Amino acid sequence: MILALKLLHIAAVVLFLGNILTGLFWHAHAARTRDPHLLAHAMAGIIRSDRLFTMPGVVGIVGAGVALAMIERLPMLRTGWIAWTLALLVVSGIVFMARVAPLQRELLAMAGEGARTGAFDFARYRARALAWEAWGAVALLTPVAGLVLMVVKPGS
Repeated sequence: MILALKLLHIAAVVLFLGNILTGLFWHAHAARTRDPHLLAHAMAGIIRSDRLFTMPGVVGIVGAGVALAMIERLPMLRTGWIAWTLALLVVSGIVFMARVAPLQRELLAMAGEGARTGAFDFARYRARALAWEAWGAVALLTPVAGLVLMVVKPGS
């Protein structure tokens, strides 16, 4: 049971972080073209993949992690590496919901409008995309720090 939960936990981390990194790659790839059709398509795919992979990854990470901590009788809020990782995941989730997701919808709307009308202001789009990338970096690096804590387990 423990090995199955560890496997689920690790697979969920790979799914979660891998999807975020892949989304950044495909957006950068589309942005090099400056084509609003491709940018809209890429951003729609990123939003969809967040629903299909990132969100289930979060559920798997937290669910399997909590189950493992309970089985191992680790006090989650008094075990530093677990508590800090949970805090980092919460920060990541707040940043994603408050900044990243709204910016994704805005970028999709901007690119979609540019594709429909033929009047696409790439400089304006790029400025918003830079904000998305900056907030996305926060939403990505906080769980990466949590991953490091989970592997290193400082103070154990």
